[in-house]
Amino acid sequence: MANTLRISGLASGMDIDQIVKDLMKVERMPLDKLKQKKQLLEWQRDDYRSMNTLLQGLDDYLFSNITLQSSMLKKTVSSSNESVVTATAGSSAANVATTIQVNQVATSAVWLSDAAVRVDKASFSVAADTTLTINVTNGDGTTKQAAITVKKGTTLDGVIAQLNSNLDLGVSAFYDEQTGRVSIMKKEMGAQASLVLADQATVDFFAQKLGFAGAIAGQELTGKTAGKDADITINGLRTTRSSNTFTINGVTYTVKGTGTATVSVETDVDAMFNAIKGFVDKYNEVIAKINAELKEERYRDYPPLTDEQKEAMTEKQIELWEEKARSGMLRGDSILSSALSQMRMNVYTKVEGANIPSGFSQLAQIGITTSSNYLDGGKLIIDETKLREKIKENPDAVYQLFNQDGATDAEKGIARRLRDTIKATIGKIEQKAGKTIWTNQQFAIGRDLIEINDQIDRFEDRLKQIEDRYYRQFTAMEEAIQRANQQSMYLMNAFGGGMQG
Repeated sequence: MANTLRISGLASGMDIDQIVKDLMKVERMPLDKLKQKKQLLEWQRDDYRSMNTLLQGLDDYLFSNITLQSSMLKKTVSSSNESVVTATAGSSAANVATTIQVNQVATSAVWLSDAAVRVDKASFSVAADTTLTINVTNGDGTTKQAAITVKKGTTLDGVIAQLNSNLDLGVSAFYDEQTGRVSIMKKEMGAQASLVLADQATVDFFAQKLGFAGAIAGQELTGKTAGKDADITINGLRTTRSSNTFTINGVTYTVKGTGTATVSVETDVDAMFNAIKGFVDKYNEVIAKINAELKEERYRDYPPLTDEQKEAMTEKQIELWEEKARSGMLRGDSILSSALSQMRMNVYTKVEGANIPSGFSQLAQIGITTSSNYLDGGKLIIDETKLREKIKENPDAVYQLFNQDGATDAEKGIARRLRDTIKATIGKIEQKAGKTIWTNQQFAIGRDLIEINDQIDRFEDRLKQIEDRYYRQFTAMEEAIQRANQQSMYLMNAFGGGMQG
């Protein structure tokens, strides 16, 4: 309300607004200090969170590329005759050479409708809802029952689509308009495949609608060409499989045709080498950035700019100032320096345990050493030739060096140790600086920000009261001057009038 009654120097001739503004600059200085402190806390919070993002990136890499056997222990597989057999190998497969002679490939059973009975698509009709019940035996001998309800009015294409989509039936059916015949092929290969029509309603539908004229309830569907099992000889042992694809000792073979081929499984040295090299690069990046944060210069003569200061500067000047102002937010930080020391210990310390053979218990033994330049802050250096040799020599030992589990830290592999350290560090940083989905109440810096915001709100209320007081004082002065002027004019008029008399 007081603001609406302000008189700005009409009587005194003074610039009251400017005088109050200058007085308020002094009063506002503690508020500017609070806002600068708030800005510093926000910068520190954001820098902490960027460190967590960095650490999480290393942890994600370790999990996806080092911890998983499928990433580290990849295998290369070659076949001497890919027209006979191809293969893929899982990470658990041994490095072996296997000779496979394919005597016969597996085939699927096929049922063809009677050649003498042409199915006419144009005149095809379903007069009433009909349930088809078929007892199914797959090529490997497993059995199930398929039930398909064909609705009144369904077209021939609709019936074929229902047969194809029924998972229990497991067939690929089609209608050939040229011959007017229906073909039904079992998707699973193998000699034991059969389709038995379970009841008369099913028999009538297949006989009258689909052209299987000789169908009989409880018996195999007519027009069958039986499926065959794959007949193969593996390293001299003759055996059969209901499918052309089968897995033995972690190697999945796919038979293509008759003949003989040798399948060789070897460690994918490049895959493991690249995974480890990627880890070293990521580790070096992380420790370099943490070291940079810990050593970054703190320019205390460059506090955060106030809004008024920014108004008097160019964008480039603001950018250069704030670059120094927000420098060194985490300088010498105990959480980060402790994490860095622990990570170095994780990497350098020997890994103990039954799965770790001699010559594979430390990174240095497989060709990964620490830079001799102390300015590098513990950077890892790879001897590529030695690392490849060690991977070829014993890939499982290299994998265990990184991933062995154990009750103590000494028994844990390097990747497990690092992930433990990263998890603990991220937790500490979150307690200090939170994360984006947390409220300020949930972390230390956030609680400090709440307190500062409260102080700012209280101080701003106080400044409004001070400003109003100044204006009231100057308004009173203006009113006094105005009254004095009026009295002076009155006296001048009165004395002037008396002299004329």
